Amino acid sequence: MKNIKILTLLFLTVIGLTSCLDDDSNLTYIATPTGEFVFSNSFSSEYVLTPATSRNLGERFTWGDADFDIQTNINYELQKSITGDFSDLEVVGSTNGNEISITIGNLLSYAGEAGLDNDPDTDALNTGEVYFRVRAFVGDGNSDSESFTPSITLIVVLPEDIGEGGPLDLSTIWGVVGSGAENGWDGPDMPFYTTDDANVIVAYVTLGDGEIKFRTDNAWTLNYGDDGNDGTLDQDGANIAVTAGTYKILFNISDFTYTIEPFTWGLVGDATTNSWDGPDMPLTFDSYSNTWKAIVSLGDGEFKIRLNNDWGVNYGDDGVDGILEAGGANIAVSAGNYLVTFDEANLEYTIEPIDIWGLVGSAAPNGWDGPNVKFTRDFSQTDVWVLYGVTLIDGEIKFRTNDSWDVNLGDTGNDGTLEAGGDNIAVSAGTYDIVLDFSDPDNPVYSITGS
Repeated sequence: MKNIKILTLLFLTVIGLTSCLDDDSNLTYIATPTGEFVFSNSFSSEYVLTPATSRNLGERFTWGDADFDIQTNINYELQKSITGDFSDLEVVGSTNGNEISITIGNLLSYAGEAGLDNDPDTDALNTGEVYFRVRAFVGDGNSDSESFTPSITLIVVLPEDIGEGGPLDLSTIWGVVGSGAENGWDGPDMPFYTTDDANVIVAYVTLGDGEIKFRTDNAWTLNYGDDGNDGTLDQDGANIAVTAGTYKILFNISDFTYTIEPFTWGLVGDATTNSWDGPDMPLTFDSYSNTWKAIVSLGDGEFKIRLNNDWGVNYGDDGVDGILEAGGANIAVSAGNYLVTFDEANLEYTIEPIDIWGLVGSAAPNGWDGPNVKFTRDFSQTDVWVLYGVTLIDGEIKFRTNDSWDVNLGDTGNDGTLEAGGDNIAVSAGTYDIVLDFSDPDNPVYSITGS
């Protein structure tokens, strides 16, 4: 009798345990947000938007990790709103990381949605506001498992259209994106530009080993790959494998064929850093003037311009008249800093002395002794210099020309205005985009944005 009772007790215990397990399998775990979730980058006081700069970085949004009090994968959405209450929200981009960038072109589109206009003959406003926030969520993102940063306001400005005589606008809606591209799969994309053929657009890109696709408006709504690796593009097609190098990509938007070929213009000669053997000092395509440019330091000597680090196509100047001839005479130059411009279409060139602005300081990579971290010109604007993605440590910086203290600028008053010999500028560790604006020579200003 005792054995029967013991067996009955064990049976009931097993049933009870099974019931508990069944109940546990139906439990729903809710990830509840905790702690502070905010943007971690600073923002400019206003964003001046021009079509000529549409492919430039507009803003890089960064934020800290959201905390849902459990170990789980977190998704993030950058959302924008024109009304400010996000009843009209649009998802700008999604990521599992902590950063999403947008271009000036994106901001121009948002300005259009806000009803802004740069035509001085209309009554429309040319200054407005666009609102952004980040949504963090886990799982299917139900209301119990999501968190939002406080919204921030970007003031966007469309300068009045001054008519003809400004920079060219060769921009298109198309770009190159991917693991082999400059900014990865999240973008912003490397731009395509118009050509003399209305059906053909071109991109001049430096790629790494990886894959690429072509898409519009820095978004995945319309994107193309190559399913058969046959030079013909397919909507939503396979990624295109690429190897590291500098290329010209031609894309026929009427029949969706494309080509990718090695392509660089550069300076070679004993006046350059690598003499006549190369590799050449590269020229960069300037879409605002449809020319190739380089800001370089040259020594006493001579140089020529050639294609793809090879003597198969090279140009010199037989008459010292600014006109290039195939295989022409070497071009003599004295030591100094120069802006070299090469007009490929008309085979003309100019070489102009220039002061090169740079960054120096205890926060800079090379300290107070330098050499400077060099800025480049933003040729879409009047005398504006840019330095993107420079990594600084806690410390101070100043701006100076030609690795010398003869001309140096600081900020006395910490008001964003630069003064000759002014105070050092304190910065915290992070990665920054820095802009020096000398368009008003009597009132030079600067901006530092980043994380």
